[in-house]
Amino acid sequence: MSNTSIDAGELVPEVEVSHGLWVTLRAVLRQPSAIVGLVIVGLFVISAVFAPLLTPYSTTDASCGVFDPPSTAHWFGCDDGGIDVLSLVIIGGRVSMLVGLFATVIAMVLGAGVGLLSGYFGGSTDTVLMRITDYFLVIPQIVLMIVIAAVWGPSLSHVVVVIGILMWTGTARVVRAQVKSLRERVYIKRVESLGASHTRIIVRHILPQVGPLLVANAVLAITVAIFTETALAFLGLSDPTAITWGTIMEHAFDRAATSAGAWWAVVPAGMAVALFIMGCYLIGRSIEDSLNPRLKVSYLSPRSWAMRTLVGRGPDAL
Repeated sequence: MSNTSIDAGELVPEVEVSHGLWVTLRAVLRQPSAIVGLVIVGLFVISAVFAPLLTPYSTTDASCGVFDPPSTAHWFGCDDGGIDVLSLVIIGGRVSMLVGLFATVIAMVLGAGVGLLSGYFGGSTDTVLMRITDYFLVIPQIVLMIVIAAVWGPSLSHVVVVIGILMWTGTARVVRAQVKSLRERVYIKRVESLGASHTRIIVRHILPQVGPLLVANAVLAITVAIFTETALAFLGLSDPTAITWGTIMEHAFDRAATSAGAWWAVVPAGMAVALFIMGCYLIGRSIEDSLNPRLKVSYLSPRSWAMRTLVGRGPDAL
């Protein structure tokens, strides 16, 4: 009889985990906003992977005149050096997305680690880790990033590290709250009473449950990382020899593109940043809505612009 109860206790989490990711994926794909976001991000990812094949012209040799306007030969025009802007945007997107991805990985590892330890062990561990998190939260991140990037020197690796070590706090607090809730679940208590180690409980039973939440935060964190990298590059604190969306705009402003009326040297890179961020935001919000159905309905729903009837009141109540 005891063996049967032990097996059931061990199987419950595995069944939930095996179906949880698939159910979440199906719920995400039912949302039109997620489809739109996936299409936008997918096009950018494809262009980044096949960038050398998709660039119509060289990004180092001049192929047209200085600030030539958009034409059938050069869809986005040319910059002050006669370089095709479309080619620059495609290559720049590849570097910008890699910077955003690596910075997000650093932020997710730090945030997930702090959140898991803080939420699972609680007590003094929770107090110490949350105080450290609070200190990072109150620091003006952009200002600190500018200072660190200026001290360390302009480099893409420095930008990745700076963004990663300053962007983990939100993930840590969200994961901590989720883990504290999971810590009190019956099957976690049952596995713990059977003598499972803390490492096994965290890796086998808690981490898979917060996995979809980490994915949602990672998608949203990529948008913040790319925007921050673009801002730092625009301020001249990134690697000036690397082609990113931020350096494209920074070089255009430094070389008086706006004064010359060559808006095409600035707008395409800015639009690429905006579209990619919008696509990631749509995906991230769709995952969050799927994980928490309460986000879909509220007293004032931004999706339906309708007031929900108060509890205990009929439709004709005053």
